[in-house]
Parts: sequence; structure tokens; C-alpha cells
Amino acid sequence: MEWFNVGKIVNTHGIRGEVRVLSRTDFPEERFAVGMKLGLFKKDAKKPIMVTIASHRRHKNFELLTFEGYPFIQDVEEFKDSYLRIAEHDLTELEEGAFYHHEILGCTVFTEEGREIGKITEILETGANDVWEITPEAGKKHYIPYIEDVVKDIDVEEKKVTIEVMEGLLNE
Repeated sequence: MEWFNVGKIVNTHGIRGEVRVLSRTDFPEERFAVGMKLGLFKKDAKKPIMVTIASHRRHKNFELLTFEGYPFIQDVEEFKDSYLRIAEHDLTELEEGAFYHHEILGCTVFTEEGREIGKITEILETGANDVWEITPEAGKKHYIPYIEDVVKDIDVEEKKVTIEVMEGLLNE
């Protein structure tokens, strides 16, 4: 079974078993909903500890969560630096034209003329639109905005993205 990151536990919060999570999902309300089951992967663990969300609230830039059966700080201290992941079968269908990060990461980017630019290695969430980091085989990384004027075609099956190169877009 495949698992996908939805957050990283960066610390505990208070003494009542709350953990501070750095979210890695576009759907925090859905992924961290009370009753949701997630896999908790400790560092270097191959198998997850299955946890059920008991409470969720936002605080500053973090999601604060508690898990059923872990009511105290000493129950969750060992979870620091662990990842929360969702099982592939729990992913929901997205509307047309929307993609999960794992579908985009690793795609090879080409110009409309067919010239290879590089692979998408990071997705930066800027608020207005995502920015994709493209790493070529040699040379500087490129940063392109995920907007209709630039991204012309995405084929997740072929792991191929086609972009229109506007003046000044690439570091060349």
C-alpha cells in the first residue's frame, strides 16, 4: 500500500497530548478531521502506528492535533519528527484540472517546442498560486508559476508537463 505525507509532527503542545503539525496538505480540514485515521511513521519506521484524530485546531502556522488513546504529553513525546500519512485508498477524487503534489513531483517539464527543461523537484505554496521548482540536469534551478498562461498541459500518466516559455521565465 502507498502512503502520502499530509504533515510532520514538529513538537508537542501543552501537557494534554497535543502535537504541533506542519501541514503538507491542501485539505487540512478534511485530512485532520475528528475521526480520521492516519498512519504515523516514526523516523526509519517501515510500518505505521495507526492513529485516530480526537481533536484538531489551528494555532499560528500549525495544526494542533490530539489522538484517541494518547491523552498526555508523555504519550506523544516519542512522535516528534514523525510523519502523518494518508493511505492511497483514502485519497478523494479531485475536480478536473486539480492534482495531488505526488502526481506533479517528478514530472519532466518541456517547452511547447519539445525542449526538455528539467524535473519538478519541489512545489512551493505561495498563497496566490503554487510555484514549481524545476531542476535541470545541469545549471540553475528554474521557478515557474502554476498558472494557465504558463502551464499548458499536464499528463500525470506520462509524467510530462508542457509550458509556454515567456520572456524572463527561465534562468538562461
